Formats: sequence, C-alpha cells, structure tokens
Amino acid sequence: MAGLQEYKCPCCGGAIAFDSTAQKMKCPYCDSEFEMEALASYDNELKNQQEDQMDWELSDNAQWQDGEANGLKTYVCESCGGEMIADENTAATSCPFCGNPVVVMGQFSGALKPDYVIPFKLDKKAAKEALHRHYGGKRFLPKVFQDQNHIDEVKGVYVPFWLFNADAAVNARFKTTRIQTWSDSDYYYTKTSYYAVTRGGSIGFERVPVDGSSKMADDLMESIEPFDFSEAVDFQTAYLAGYLADKYDVDAAQSMERANERIKKSAEQNFRQTVQGYASVIPEAMSVQLQNGKAKYALYPVWLLNTTWEGKQYTFAMNGQTGKMVGDLPLDKGAYRKWLFGLWAAASAVVFGISYLLWML
Repeated sequence: MAGLQEYKCPCCGGAIAFDSTAQKMKCPYCDSEFEMEALASYDNELKNQQEDQMDWELSDNAQWQDGEANGLKTYVCESCGGEMIADENTAATSCPFCGNPVVVMGQFSGALKPDYVIPFKLDKKAAKEALHRHYGGKRFLPKVFQDQNHIDEVKGVYVPFWLFNADAAVNARFKTTRIQTWSDSDYYYTKTSYYAVTRGGSIGFERVPVDGSSKMADDLMESIEPFDFSEAVDFQTAYLAGYLADKYDVDAAQSMERANERIKKSAEQNFRQTVQGYASVIPEAMSVQLQNGKAKYALYPVWLLNTTWEGKQYTFAMNGQTGKMVGDLPLDKGAYRKWLFGLWAAASAVVFGISYLLWML
C-alpha cells in the first residue's frame, strides 16, 4: 500500500491536514489555509529543485620554465613552518607570521608559477603611519604595541591568492510576506499573506579571490579587500626584490569550497535585491550551475605585523595597494582595572558628596 502524501506548511514548516469545515488544507500551528492545487504545485517545485553544480577547470596554471626561478631562495620558519620565497639578496630575516627567525633552505624549486602580481604601491613608511593611526586613541593598548621597535617589524609580503572566474546560471526561491492591517470599533486586525517568489538568470564572476595560505585567516584577508586588479601585471621575479612572498600551501582544488561559498553568497545577495515590495524576504532555496570555471594564481601585496601578547597571537594586515588596515587590538587588563577603580572611586565620592549635602539639609 502506497504511503500517504504528507505536506509541510510553507509558512511555518508544520505538518498540515485537510480541514473539512474550510474545505482546504489547514496548518494547526499557524492557522494558514491552502488550496490543494497550490500545495501540490509548491511540493512539485521543491522536488524539482536543482542541485548545485560548481566544478572548476584547474589544469592550465603556468609552470616555471628552466632557469626562470634562478636567484630565488626559500626561507623556512622552524617555529610555525611558514615557507617564504625571496630574492637571493634578502638577508636573514624573521618570520612575518610569528616573528621567529627563519633559515635559508636553498634554491627555490617546485610549485606553480604565479600568473599575475599586483606590485606594492605603498611603502613601509605608509604602513607604519597607518599602524600609528590604528593605535591612536586606544588608552588601554599595551605599551609594547606602541613601541617604535615593534612597529619597525612590519614586513611586506606577497600573499598567494587563487582567482576564480566563472559564469553562473542561478535559480533562487524566496519566502516573502505582505502584511495588511485594519480595525473596526472593537478590534485591530492583521493579515499576513505568504508568497513563494522565484528568480532565475545568469551572472558572471571575475577573479573571486581566495587566499592560498593556511597561515593567513580568510576573514582577515577578505577584510582588506578589494584589490584593484586593473593594476595587476604579468608575473616577473623582479617584483619580489625587497619583499617576501608566501609560498602557497593551499592549492586551487582545496580553495574551491571557499570560492563556491563566496559565489553563492554573492549570487543570493544580487538576486535578493530584485525582490521588492514585500514586508519580509527570506532566502529559501538556491541552485548554482557553473560554466567555464577556471582559476588563476596571483600574488597580492600585504603589509603584516604579527605578534603575541599574553599567549594570544595578534595579526595586523594592510592592503599594500590601497592602504586599508585591519587587525584586533589587545586590552591591557592592568591599565583597564586601574581606570575602572578610579572611575568607581570618583563615582563613590560624588555619591558621598550628594548624600552629605542632603543630610545637611
């Protein structure tokens, strides 16, 4: 015997049943009523919802040619495992990720060659000035963060990014409401009508960035976006002179999931903006079908300051092209407690003074 068809309420998700009095399907949880034909149509739409198809072609990235990487050395931090690339004239340095010394491992080899690079546009002086501004007015900032020697540790690093390009066919469905209110001499009434709004179309994505370094938090790198790709040039090793380049340890295939997340979020936001005239709009379902998906490899300029305070690591990053600065600041708990105690003492003195005046009256 075939199982009975069970319908879910499009408004609240509860199980609904036929109401003999209303001669409609009715939800016992929110009292919404539905024609059977409307429910069947909605159910068929749910069943026919497409799955995402977000595949990428990753086989056309550039390879290093013989002799092209001559003059490049690799540096490895024995503390955090960070591996950097620099020209052979770079002296022994400290790790931009944890501050510990790095050692020269020898001639660079392997890995893919970057397709593009955005050269540094802002120098170390601009980065230090941006840090001063970032610190400005922070009365509870630990002194070590304002020390000039500390600020001198700012390092210019080319961070590896995978840039994803694709055309996307998108189908989206939104749950929307319209609200009507009225009153008579006895009551106020509110009527909420629910709608399923669908949108479909195509949208192109160019150079969706995902950083290829496990040592750089995605949210930190995304916070200093955007980079202006119009200033990108074909990669040449000469652009590495005087800077470090982080060697990617997250490849394009491993970065696809993050790229897909960013693409789906962006697609949802774009199609959501086309749904107008409703009291509320809630995304309900969306499918994305990618075509011509490809990834390129680029180096983007970032100024970094990485330090540890009371066992916690703090990273400050500045876009080396636009100057956008981000980074969390620690709290000097000792200074904060002194300030709080002083505030409490001042408040107590005021309360005592008012009480004394009232008593004198």
